[in-house]
Amino acid sequence: MSRVRALDLSDVQLPLNAAEPDHYPVMEMFYSLQGEGFHQGKAAFFIRLAGCDVGCVWCDVKESWYTAHYPTYTATALAQEASRYPARMAIITGGEPTLYDLRPLCQALHQQGFQVHLETSGAHALLGEIDWICVSPKKFKPPLDEVCRQAHELKIIIYHAADFAWAETYARQVPASCKLYLQPEWSRRQQMIPAIISYIQQHPQWELSLQLHKYVQIP
Repeated sequence: MSRVRALDLSDVQLPLNAAEPDHYPVMEMFYSLQGEGFHQGKAAFFIRLAGCDVGCVWCDVKESWYTAHYPTYTATALAQEASRYPARMAIITGGEPTLYDLRPLCQALHQQGFQVHLETSGAHALLGEIDWICVSPKKFKPPLDEVCRQAHELKIIIYHAADFAWAETYARQVPASCKLYLQPEWSRRQQMIPAIISYIQQHPQWELSLQLHKYVQIP
């Protein structure tokens, strides 16, 4: 894939699909298992929207940062594709999916009987009826307080030891019922997993999340 200009969203006030709110640029969609967090191991249909203004240096799907050259699908078409598979969990991810008005997509998926899950950095307001919200804050563009208050799951990526204290700042911002996960950054998993285990033993409100899909080599 050729590299294209990164998104400049500094002046954007509306979702990127405001002109056509039921159309979405899609990097990929696939049927697999949720590899992380509370729903780990469950079958799900993934919709990876293209476009991101967060730009994590250790992002493992940097191709999703850009929208050029990716096809656009209507909400109805995406829901119909998802309905070809037996599971009724749909995961909207990215990129950063909250750049878009997700209301038409959520509605179309719900009409097909799906539970709609969202994976987001929390950097933008949520538009859409979402059944499960996983917030994974990034230092490059912190989450909105209002998004943290809606989180069902908080997933903190641990790259170095200082990230534990950073994780606790967000644990104080989510609801008491929110599930708390610490996940090693993949390239540093050998160094950080022992530290995470030790931390969880001392702070048992947290749980360990591993990228199961990478260990079993599925999408």
